Amino acid sequence: MTTQGGSKVAVIAAILGNLAIAIIKFIAAGISGSSAMISEGIHSLVDTGNGCLLLVGMKSATRPADEGHPFGYGKSLYFWTNIVAISIFGIGGGMSLYEGISHIRHVAPNTELGDPTAAYIVLGLAMVIEGISFSIAVRHFYAAKGKARSWDFIKESKDPSLYTVVLEDSAALLGLVIAFLGIFLGHLLHNPYLDGIASMAIGLLLMSVAWVLVSRTKDLLLGEGVSPAVLADIRRRVESDPAIDRAGNILTMYMGPHDMLVNMGVCFTPGTTAEQMHEAIRRVEADLRSAYPETNRVYIETESLPTAATDVCHLDGLGGRRAE
Repeated sequence: MTTQGGSKVAVIAAILGNLAIAIIKFIAAGISGSSAMISEGIHSLVDTGNGCLLLVGMKSATRPADEGHPFGYGKSLYFWTNIVAISIFGIGGGMSLYEGISHIRHVAPNTELGDPTAAYIVLGLAMVIEGISFSIAVRHFYAAKGKARSWDFIKESKDPSLYTVVLEDSAALLGLVIAFLGIFLGHLLHNPYLDGIASMAIGLLLMSVAWVLVSRTKDLLLGEGVSPAVLADIRRRVESDPAIDRAGNILTMYMGPHDMLVNMGVCFTPGTTAEQMHEAIRRVEADLRSAYPETNRVYIETESLPTAATDVCHLDGLGGRRAE
């Protein structure tokens, strides 16, 4: 999997690229008067700020645990990614949609279209710069996802920094195409409304990207656990230990992109000694950490062993164990 350092390179590249693009887009918008170019300038400016927010989240997530946050600060990345999604939806998408509606409402019957040359030049430069940023982000994204399908990886990944930049850059490239079509077709057909429609389409595109990010960060902030397949594998590994009869409920939660908590109750086989119990617990912990390196905390709950007269072990609903 791509390291956090790899995703940080993609974020920094996106910040630098978006800042340069935002400046030249606003210059072109001022020259051509294009509503779509204004929307694209807003889009790039928002993406620049979002990249900075992602860096803040990534840095905050590495802070060590303290008395006030005994499980660490890993979820801060999820919080800041959620802020990024809100920014994309409200500032990028909302303002672009408003700009497009405002442009359409103020189109006069004899509106003269400005010279689109500057807009075309800027769109071409933006394509090149955005393409470089996108290629860096995609390279790290593909290294992280391996053989998994892209959408499946986004749904399962616990590190939003790995795919946020890819989604933003994809939207940026598609937004450039929409802006070009709005300007080109508007001049070709002498229809000034198409420029405003392109701006509205860019706004809806950004809102769609924001919805994807919000849906993922919401689950992570609420305490998302492992997938059913991984949970079944954890149970198999635990119950394969010779000293363990069976496991109760296995509760998992990601405390950060690379920090998973596992809590379970286990029923040991009759006649297991206290020393054998401790050895079994150590074996289970070592096996889980070997299979899933992000497993930083493993809590195994158990009570006293069954007596010789009643070798029946009952597991509580929450994973704890009681003996009768």
